Parts: sequence; C-alpha cells; structure tokens
Amino acid sequence: MTTTLLRTAGELSARARTGRRAVVMTMGALHEGHATLIRTAREIAGDAGEVVVTVFVNPLQFGQGEDLDRYPRTLDADLKIAEQSGADVVFAPSVDEVYPGGEPQVRISAGPMGERLEGSVRPGHFDGMLTVVAKLLHLTRPDVALFGQKDAQQLALIKRMTRDLNFGVEILGVPTVREEDGLALSSRNRYLSAGERRTALALSQALFAGRDRHAAQEALRARALEVPATRERAEALSAIGESRAAADAHAVAKAVPGWPGGVRSAARLVLDEAARLSPPLVLDYLALVDPDDFTEIPDDFTGEAVLAVAARVGTTRLIDNIPLTFGAAS
Repeated sequence: MTTTLLRTAGELSARARTGRRAVVMTMGALHEGHATLIRTAREIAGDAGEVVVTVFVNPLQFGQGEDLDRYPRTLDADLKIAEQSGADVVFAPSVDEVYPGGEPQVRISAGPMGERLEGSVRPGHFDGMLTVVAKLLHLTRPDVALFGQKDAQQLALIKRMTRDLNFGVEILGVPTVREEDGLALSSRNRYLSAGERRTALALSQALFAGRDRHAAQEALRARALEVPATRERAEALSAIGESRAAADAHAVAKAVPGWPGGVRSAARLVLDEAARLSPPLVLDYLALVDPDDFTEIPDDFTGEAVLAVAARVGTTRLIDNIPLTFGAAS
C-alpha cells in the first residue's frame, strides 16, 4: 500500500472516496500506540474503505510555557509508520491551512468537564483541543474517528461534543499501548533521560497497584454476597483456633461500600515513594473519576470508573489511566 500525503483541505476534499472512511487524529511523532490506532482503523474501514491519518501540532491546545516549540515533528518517519500500518492518506496541513484567518475567534467550549483534572492544570487546553478536532472532523468527514484511551478525558470530551452538537460521526476509544515494563507509550517519552524514565514508571505502577487493590476488594465483596460473614462468626472461628479462617471472615465482613478509598490509597503509596526518588516524581493529580463527567466517585459508587494520574519527571509531563468497574459482582 502506498500512502498519499495531502497538505490542503482542497486536495482532501477532491479525493474520491468509497466505503467507510476511518480517521486517526495525531500530532505526529508517531509510535506503536498510533500504529495500533491505524491498524484498528484499517480493520474497521475494510478493503473497500479508507483510512486517513491527520498530522497537525495544534497551537491552540498548548498553554504558555508548554512544549509547543520543542514538540517533535517527524513527518518523514510518520509517513513510514502510517504506510506500514495501513493508512491510505496522511493529511498534514500547515497552521495557516487549518486557521487561515489566524487564531479563530469562535471556538468550542469544553464546559465544566474541561475545567477538571487536565483542564485545571492546563487552562484552555480542552477548548483548543475540541476546536481543532471539530475542524478536522469537518475537513475529513469520517464515518468513524479513533482516539487512544490514554487521553481518557480528551476522549470523553470528544464523545460529548459529537453527541451534544450532533456531529453524526462514531467515536471509538482504543486501549492504551504500553512498553513491556508498563510505561504508557507517548510521544513525550523521548524527552526522558534513563533516570527520569525509571522514575516515570511509577505512574503505571501506581495505577496497577490501585487495580490490584480493586480486584482484591471486588473478590471479597463477591464472597460477602455469596456467604454472609458476621463479627460473631469471625470471633467463633478465632475461639477454636482457626486464626486464618477468622482473619478471612473479618476481611469478608468488611467488604462493604468504601472501596474507592482503598484504590486511591494503594496508588498513592507508590506515588509517594516515587516523590522521594532521584530524580523525583512531582504529582499533579491522582483521581478516581466517573468517565461521564470526570468528577470524583463517592464511596458507594457502582459502575465504570477511571483511575487517572498526571505527574512531571524533570521537565516532562506525563499522564496515564486505567478503567475500573465497581460492583461488577452485584
């Protein structure tokens, strides 16, 4: 397959299309995570359809002092990865092509969800992100657009925008791709020194610790539903010398609402240890949120949730998250 490079909206609009068009939006510096998105898009589009990869570093979503100027721009390498992964087109417009009149005066507002977590740390970021996604959706006119779940808040806002504003496009999230040691793939990983990368592993390790605590608590909860456990039963077991069974009974008896706190605590322990490393991890936030609005979940919460973390190591800021389900056994 030969991938066609297009630079203007006119070129893209003039291209004949058949079948389903699947779009993958990127800021370039492609890696295996992007390649996974493109391969998934290829499967969805099928042989009769078309896969379009956009490469555009959007200045609207970078705040003052962020890494717009040094963000990696590697178009030649991006073209190779896109082609190997099954893309038909790489659409790589200039800033003037996307914003022909300069920075747009009319923009998409991310609303209250855009002010939480990433939005509180990076004011205006999500307004800029949604504005360019809206423009690129109009320019590429896809049937389906794919985004990585690593940017969970971004994905949630894009889904909300397309639903609230009737864009008529299907938005799909694709699971996060990780290195063998667990570090989530990111274009910004290339900024990390060897020492910084070791510290950065604490992000995924914290998430995995929270996930393991969650799994243990859900297992206890399932047992509590199957076999009612009382303090009296635990004390009776202890009286006859069954200490291990007694301890288990106590644990099962405590498998009641309140699990989110345990998940947060398990993750926080890992992050606190990483803050004492050299170089240290500097935490922006650790949050356990409802994916519908990115508000913190209460202790009696049941349903889908996202455990999210953001931190700085050296001059590099990284984010990561994992999905969790509370009350799956009920």
